[in-house]
Amino acid sequence: MTDFEMAMQELEALSNERMKKSYISNGAQEPLFGAATGKMKPIAKKIKGNQLVAEQLYATGNYDAMYLAGMIADTTSMTESDFERWIDAAYFYMISDHVVSVTLAETDFAQAVADKWIASGKELRMSAGWSCYCWLLGNRKDEEFSTSKLAGMLEQVEKTIHDSPDRTKSSMNNFVYTVAISYVPLHERAVETAKAIGPVEINREKKKTSILLASENIQKALDRGQLGFKRKHVRC
Repeated sequence: MTDFEMAMQELEALSNERMKKSYISNGAQEPLFGAATGKMKPIAKKIKGNQLVAEQLYATGNYDAMYLAGMIADTTSMTESDFERWIDAAYFYMISDHVVSVTLAETDFAQAVADKWIASGKELRMSAGWSCYCWLLGNRKDEEFSTSKLAGMLEQVEKTIHDSPDRTKSSMNNFVYTVAISYVPLHERAVETAKAIGPVEINREKKKTSILLASENIQKALDRGQLGFKRKHVRC
């Protein structure tokens, strides 16, 4: 049995109807098993860094397999064109924002690709681009970023968030929150931006309209003493 076959077999063994329904309610489509992502870690450990298997898993179109692909991908061997191919196949936000953008955040060219996606005008690409910055800011040292560039991005959010597609709105709102908490040089500026944009309305198919309020979430994080928060690893 190949590593790819082993991985698919073990993913199938983790099938969970409740998780499957949850993923589908968020936009996942068949085929999928409904495996809890935390339970994929033992499988990932066995094949981590095997880019050939990662590509085979991602190409299945199976959400669980695509998620596992992101967990095991060898980001040092992936190119910008590989990520373009991956984002092309990302058909809903849990892939674009939690698989592709997370994996991209471990590369040296993450910001360049994220910038292109933000400027693309395409909902999931834009969402992945803003999300990638969230993953980057929550992991890398402040000095790795241009303060003026991030300030310009905050301004862009303030001017355009309410006219952006729903999924992109969500990631832009998260960007403001992440700058406020994880990028100390622009903390005050991000807090001001959050207040300026106010409530952000997200309309999701077959679900109630949700309201995002970055300023409230920023305050909660500050109350927990999280200013300057950085995570040790981007990927699981």
